[in-house]
Amino acid sequence: MADSTPGIGQEPSLDRDCTTLSRHVLQQLQSFGPDAQDLSALMNRIALAAKLISRRLSRSGLVEGVLGFTGEVNVQGESVKRIDAYANEVFISVFKQSGLVCRLASEEMEKPYYIPENCPIGRYTLLYDPIDGSSNIDSNLNVGSIFSIRQQEGIDEDGSAQDLLQSGRKQLAAGYVLYGPSTMLVYSIGKGVHSFTLDPSLGEFILSSENIQLPDCGSIYSVNEGNFWQWDESLRDYIRYVHRHEGYTARYGGALVGDFHRILFEGGVFLYPGSVKQPEGKLRLLYETAPLAFLAEQAGGRASTGVEEILDVVADHLHQRTPVIIGSKDNVELVESFIQERAREENERLMTSS
Repeated sequence: MADSTPGIGQEPSLDRDCTTLSRHVLQQLQSFGPDAQDLSALMNRIALAAKLISRRLSRSGLVEGVLGFTGEVNVQGESVKRIDAYANEVFISVFKQSGLVCRLASEEMEKPYYIPENCPIGRYTLLYDPIDGSSNIDSNLNVGSIFSIRQQEGIDEDGSAQDLLQSGRKQLAAGYVLYGPSTMLVYSIGKGVHSFTLDPSLGEFILSSENIQLPDCGSIYSVNEGNFWQWDESLRDYIRYVHRHEGYTARYGGALVGDFHRILFEGGVFLYPGSVKQPEGKLRLLYETAPLAFLAEQAGGRASTGVEEILDVVADHLHQRTPVIIGSKDNVELVESFIQERAREENERLMTSS
C-alpha cells in the first residue's frame, strides 16, 4: 500500500471546502438578512484587526516600536506598552471603516470612543481588550485580544454609554484571538463555540474546531499562587485541597487568553480572585470576564464570581473589575463549595457570638 503521508517539503492538501469565518457566521444564523450580514461583517473586521496585530507581533524584536513601554499610564493606572497602544489604534482604525460600529470601549481608553460618521446608522458597540497579557511580549510568550459585541440601546445623546452597563447576557457575540505558534480566533454568537486558525498563505481564518465542549471536569487549575497570602481563607482552602489530592496539575502562563484557551480545550478551572489589595479582583467585567464567561457557558462550562454567575453581574461603571472562577462545571462548583463553607462557618460564628 502506498504511503499517503506527505514527505518532507510537501504540503498536505487542504479540503477544497474550507469554511471561512464570514461564511461560518452566516451558516450559524442560517440567514442572509441584514442582521446576519452585519454580524458577519463585524467578525470580518475583528479578523482584519487580528491579522494586522499578528503581523506586528511576528516582527517584534526585528522592527522598532513593538517592544517596550510608551511612557504613558492608562486609565487602569498601568504602564502602557507600545503594542497595547498599537493594537488599540488598529481596532479603532478598522472599525472606523465598518459603518456599523458607533462606539468602541477598551482597557486603554477612559471613555468610549465615538465614531460620529457611523453613529447615524451604526447600531453596535465593540468592547475589547486590545492586548491581554502584554507583559508576556518581551519574553515572546502567548498574548491575546478579547472582544464583545453589544447592540446599542437608545441614542446615547449625552455620550455616557449607560446602556453598556447591563449584564453579560446582553452580548450578541464574544470571543478572543490567541497569538501563539498559530493565530487562532475563537468566537460565539450564542450558537456554540467555534475556533478558526489563520492560514497565512490564504490570509483567511479557517474553521478548525466546531462546537467546542468543555469537559465537565478537568485536572488543570490555573492561578497565580504567588498571591496566595493575599486571598480570602476560602481560596487558600481550595489550593490546599488540590495540593493534597492526586490528579491536579497547575498551569499558569500569566495571560488570560492563553490560560483560558487551555481550559476551554482540556478542562479544569482558571481563577483570578480578589485580594487584600484588590477585593474586587483585577480583571475587567465588560471586556474581559463577561466575554469569556459567554464562551464558557456556550461550551457547557461555568463562570462565577464565587457567589454569582459572571453573566448576571451588572456593571456600575465601564471599567468595573470582578473576581472570576471559570472553566469546567464540576471544577467551578468545587471552588464555590469552599467559599460557601467558609461563609456558613462565619454565619454560625456570628450567630453564636450575638
